[in-house]
Amino acid sequence: MPRAAPPALLLPLLGLAVAAAAADCPSSTWVQFQDSCYIFLQEAIKVESIEDARNQCTDHGADMISIHNEEENAFILDTLKKQWKVPDDILLGMFFDTDDASFKWFDKSNMTFVKWSDQEDGEDLVDTCAFLHTKTGDWKKGNCEVSSVEGTLCKAAIPYEKKYLSDNHILISALVIASTVILTVLGAVVWFLYKRSLDSGFTTVFSAAPRSPYNDDCVLVVAEENEYDVQFD
Repeated sequence: MPRAAPPALLLPLLGLAVAAAAADCPSSTWVQFQDSCYIFLQEAIKVESIEDARNQCTDHGADMISIHNEEENAFILDTLKKQWKVPDDILLGMFFDTDDASFKWFDKSNMTFVKWSDQEDGEDLVDTCAFLHTKTGDWKKGNCEVSSVEGTLCKAAIPYEKKYLSDNHILISALVIASTVILTVLGAVVWFLYKRSLDSGFTTVFSAAPRSPYNDDCVLVVAEENEYDVQFD
């Protein structure tokens, strides 16, 4: 009969399950930083506009990259150099909105940080997009009507329910999983010991107590006959 798996062997599996459940990015090809996941799609494609490049990201449930502080800019630059083979300039998910004469991110996040290397007053910014220079980390302006891109940098926010899941909820979930596994293992061990004791012929607390060959009705009849004999003696 197969033996129950000892708890020590199940604990690593529990750890893997918890780690998998806590994973925030879609897959291992993505890289996480703070509350977002990033991926560089290295396929070079021909495009007619920045929207074609953006579709590369939206097809993966993401949007083109937006950058909101110096730390994020430095992380992206470092990751591009270490993990991805990238060109000198990467198209950012930014466009110039002529309605209010300002740059905006495609993902509708606020413009809280800029790193322009060529800021000039009075320049014509119609059909202007932004590029990240991978050598310096600076941003520079360029025409949105690009003919091709050598890869697209995408960004996806961690889902709301994961991002705002409290530490208490995480701890409770882990305790529930651990308790379930421990109770299952203990039940399997008890059953295994019980079956082994039966196979070995030992009497345990689970063994049935020996019973009389007579049922209650037989005992009652015998008692009445004995009483009748006593009366006539």
